[in-house]
Amino acid sequence: MSGKLRFAVVVGVGLGRLSSVEAEETREDPEVVTITAKRLEETLPDSLAQFGVRVDVITREEVVNGGYLDVAGSLKALAPGLYIQPKNGSFDYADISLLGSRTDDVLWLVDGVRINNRLYSTTPPLDTLPAAMIDKVQVLEGGQALFYGTSALAGAINIVTKTFSLTPSGSISLATDAFGGRHFDGNVADSVGINHFVLYGSSDKSDGYTAWPTEQIQPSASKGTRAYDVQMYGLKYGLDILPSLQFSATYQHTDADLDFTQPYRIDRNVNSRKEDLATAKLNYALNDNVGFFLKGYYHSWHTHYDTIYNDLQNPGEKIVLYDNAFWGYADSGANFLSTFSFHPGLSYYLGYDLQSYGGRDEVLVIEQHKELTQAIFGQVRIDPDLLPHTHASLGVRYNHPNFGETATVWTLSGQYDISDSLFVRTTMGTNFRLPSAEELFANDPEDERGNPNLKPETSKSINLSIGGSLGPAGKSLQWELIGYARNITDIIDFATYDDVTQQDVFGNVPGTVKERGGQFTIDKAIISDVSASASYTYNHAVTDAGEQLDRIPRDLAKASVDYHPGSLPLGVTATLNYVGDVALTTHGQRLSYGNYFLVNLSGRYFFDAARRNQLNLAIENLFDKQYGIPARGCMDTPADGPYDCSAPYFYTNRGVPFTVRVSYTYALK
Repeated sequence: MSGKLRFAVVVGVGLGRLSSVEAEETREDPEVVTITAKRLEETLPDSLAQFGVRVDVITREEVVNGGYLDVAGSLKALAPGLYIQPKNGSFDYADISLLGSRTDDVLWLVDGVRINNRLYSTTPPLDTLPAAMIDKVQVLEGGQALFYGTSALAGAINIVTKTFSLTPSGSISLATDAFGGRHFDGNVADSVGINHFVLYGSSDKSDGYTAWPTEQIQPSASKGTRAYDVQMYGLKYGLDILPSLQFSATYQHTDADLDFTQPYRIDRNVNSRKEDLATAKLNYALNDNVGFFLKGYYHSWHTHYDTIYNDLQNPGEKIVLYDNAFWGYADSGANFLSTFSFHPGLSYYLGYDLQSYGGRDEVLVIEQHKELTQAIFGQVRIDPDLLPHTHASLGVRYNHPNFGETATVWTLSGQYDISDSLFVRTTMGTNFRLPSAEELFANDPEDERGNPNLKPETSKSINLSIGGSLGPAGKSLQWELIGYARNITDIIDFATYDDVTQQDVFGNVPGTVKERGGQFTIDKAIISDVSASASYTYNHAVTDAGEQLDRIPRDLAKASVDYHPGSLPLGVTATLNYVGDVALTTHGQRLSYGNYFLVNLSGRYFFDAARRNQLNLAIENLFDKQYGIPARGCMDTPADGPYDCSAPYFYTNRGVPFTVRVSYTYALK
């Protein structure tokens, strides 16, 4: 029996046999009861939102209604101020910018565990994250180094997976699309006494769409599409040892074959990925004033890489550049967090963070390494019991890596409620990004070399906003006007050239990256059957020379409308995404792209009064807009070898074209 079939059987049996459990918690749904006990890590983003941090939450319902396949596609459409442009559709590398940031200024987390690539800072971990794992996504804007550490210069994005439930819950979904995509996902959750269980998983497979304009595909390219095959499953266990003491453990595994093909010369270029994420957590909450949290985690990310070229000099012959070449890393650590309150209106957070990680790359030639980073951090909070209408906090973090220099950062944040319908808030401070393994340890002959003495990149930033609500409770328009400014120094880049080894050498280069901009958001329940939201973001992210940074759009706008009549068994969702001017500098040329509107439309129909059976029709890129990211390639020239390029040209990695996707979901509620 195949792995996918085994998982389908397990989920099906689970859905059929789950038994009812007496509910003791406040119901969020008339039939499903989730566990809402106070856990320090799980509630941290919500508490930060009370103390000045803007936190956008994308719900599972929004993801399901839109028919999205992966995390990147979901956030691209739904998260305000977040630019995501995958290279060639779902499960691919992507350019990312949060409020004008660079790709490597955003920290990615799964259930509070960092999953950023330890080898390369500009390789975000989105190509193995299916949308089926989402319970909700929390987008924390502004520097978040205090609690989360390195790489959170512009913000942190936490993907919360399926949660525990006191009553039986679950679902199974099947989907296909116009390009032959095959999707399956399922999940079950239940409790037996003090024991809680969750099982979830998904399978996504597609041969893909034509990834480049036809006229740009060279005859030497073996195919014009980009395929993926991503299999994921996760397990969770929770134990209520005492009413105040909970233990939980999680394990998530991903197998993926991901094309990294090109429109010229490539016969096969595939990353075969295996990824494991495991955690053990202990939470103790004596009362609202005293709590402790301890977490251990392990993250393994391994890829075997095949690259086979078509031989231009000998048609029909192949040139094997890499056969099962390894690149990957392992990341493990522990985190301790505690909170105390000895006086009304004052509370304290104190924590310790340990990260141990290492890896290697046989392709770029990053030598095997082992790094250790330790940090201590603390925060003082003031709430309205001490200062009326005020939530304020001040925190400091000291970070000590065993390679490179230490980093000490601070954060000041707060919110002042001018009235019940008007507030101001801010978060300001310093943040840092530790050097990646490439920047520290690369040693690729006649290419590049790392520098173990690098300083961390550091930033000074401020996010300041005013917002409020208009209209009656439950139907009010929520609005916010945000301004941000961020200066990044000690930039890590190629700083020198070694004539002897013919290698570019990493260093901290002079100059400052300046990121400025603003955002306006609205979120309105127009009437009981219609909800809408919209945002516009302006980014002015420049170097000292005054040139807009590569891959960061000048303008970004998003809007969505959802019609969900309670009296009818249907719903309709429409989203709009506008990307303004974007530029890319490559091989001495500056290329301009962007300036496009994308419209997605989806509809859902429920076959029964309980809304357990749902049919969804989703259309991505409704008007078949042509857009994408430019790149440089090589035309077919028989005299060229695999690394030669006597006839360079520019091509476009196409974004998703007009795509129709149909799905069916059965939900146990």
